[in-house]
Amino acid sequence: MNATSIPSSAPRLPPLLSQTLKKYGPLIIIVVLHIGLFYALRSGLVHQVTRALPTEIFASFITEQAAPQPKPQPDEPKTVPVVKKQVTRPTPRPVVTEAPSPQAITETATPPQESKEPPAVAAPSAPAAPSAPATPKLISGVSYINAPRPVYPPLDARMGNEGTVTLRVLINEKGRAERVEVQKSSGSLRMDDAARDAVMRALFKPYLEDGRPAPAFAIVPINFTLNR
Repeated sequence: MNATSIPSSAPRLPPLLSQTLKKYGPLIIIVVLHIGLFYALRSGLVHQVTRALPTEIFASFITEQAAPQPKPQPDEPKTVPVVKKQVTRPTPRPVVTEAPSPQAITETATPPQESKEPPAVAAPSAPAAPSAPATPKLISGVSYINAPRPVYPPLDARMGNEGTVTLRVLINEKGRAERVEVQKSSGSLRMDDAARDAVMRALFKPYLEDGRPAPAFAIVPINFTLNR
């Protein structure tokens, strides 16, 4: 028999309705689902479902902390017993002295006597005495390169005082007066000072001894006379 000849027992929809269902079928299903959901909300079915669901359980895990370990204590120092060594002292041996025979002659050695005299100390050599400088000679006459020019004291000039000052002068190798002493005064201290200052400013010819200049003493008179 041919399979195409068997008639189908399922009802067939009209072609227009089948096309409409194919086109709008999904949309109709969505609308029906929305209507059912809305009805369920109105009737309280959703609340009953949510109540029937189990509630959430929050569990927190507590981690057990390890107990702090005790700090290691330092070891106690060990006590070492001190052992004292016993020192055995040697037993002294008896010293046997033989008795001297009666004929033996014992000589007692006399200790040497120490000399009580102190050792001689060498006396330090005395330092050589410096040679005393030669005393300058006293010469009779002097020569000048620049003769002394005394200034007459004005008061003595007004009073009419006159006189002669005798000076003892030490002349050095350069012809300068190192020391001036008044050997005989003129009777006026002002004229004595003026004569001394004039000699200190003067320049003498040096005294020659063996062809070399040497210091010498000289007697120098200074006259103060008014021209009348």
